[in-house]
Amino acid sequence: MADVIFEKKNVLVTGGAGFIGSHLCEAILKTGTARVICVDNFVTSTELNINGMLANQDFEFIRHDLNTPFDPEAFPELTRFKIKFQGIQEVYHLACPTSPKKFDQYKIQTLYANSLGMKNALDVAVRYKSKFLHASTSVVYGSRPPDGHLFKEEEWGAQDVLSPRACYDEGKRFAETFANTYAQVYGVDVRIARIFRTYGPRMPLFDGQMIPDFITNALDGKDLEIYGDETFKTSLCYVMDVVEAMMKLMAAPPGLGPVNIGSDLDLNLTDVARRIIELTGSSSKITFKPSLLFMSQLGLPDLTKIKEKLGWIPLVTLENGLKQAIDYTISNKSLLGFRA
Repeated sequence: MADVIFEKKNVLVTGGAGFIGSHLCEAILKTGTARVICVDNFVTSTELNINGMLANQDFEFIRHDLNTPFDPEAFPELTRFKIKFQGIQEVYHLACPTSPKKFDQYKIQTLYANSLGMKNALDVAVRYKSKFLHASTSVVYGSRPPDGHLFKEEEWGAQDVLSPRACYDEGKRFAETFANTYAQVYGVDVRIARIFRTYGPRMPLFDGQMIPDFITNALDGKDLEIYGDETFKTSLCYVMDVVEAMMKLMAAPPGLGPVNIGSDLDLNLTDVARRIIELTGSSSKITFKPSLLFMSQLGLPDLTKIKEKLGWIPLVTLENGLKQAIDYTISNKSLLGFRA
């Protein structure tokens, strides 16, 4: 890793204005040991997520499409980070469209994010000898297994490479291959975080993500729409638990291999919707709609590795996490999202 010459390390977060990325940027800044370069193109994210950090001298936002090459030294606004002399110590790569309702619209961007975007992010890591954390996903394992077993990191998974959503599912598998190949050929210190379904403040509204839409509709007295039937189950991990796990993985010794990050508690989505109705004091009803291609039932993680190697477990209860998400939505409802 490139040495830290000055008092703080430089950290690049791609997709840093997104749901998870913005929380990650905040958490890194709070350590007081890093300057954060946030790169995003606002395809499925929003400036609202990073507004609170823009005045921080240790934070800089660069609007850039990572599907084109990225040269940090070409941006005058990054001069104070002294990248030419100090380089970049860590790269968190989260840039990839994630929009259930607009999945078809962003297929090419998704394809490029899992190929060209990976190359351009990894090239930064090669240039500066940075540690590199790739935000992968549970979809690399394939669909929820019929026997309901928890996915271990050693499982290979399986995907239909020609499916309508393969640009994301198989793309994420290829992205892991991309990162691991750079580790083999260029010696990049790669860490792979396989992130399972995550929720919390700043999830985009009206986008099919369900949890934020449940909250908004409950507050408005409208039906809570589940894209599936009464049997739809999922795990839900609060975003700050996920962020803590990613930072622990970045700080861990090299060579750990892929690591599952998520909750291993299986939840019926109808029960979650009912709890949101109760917490908001709403009179809303629950309805069911046809499944969305991007919003499907997924398996759950085996957390043995992250518990034993990193000492991490998800700590935020569903009750507390939903309350946080509800409070955020109430405070920011007029500013959030837009109806498609």
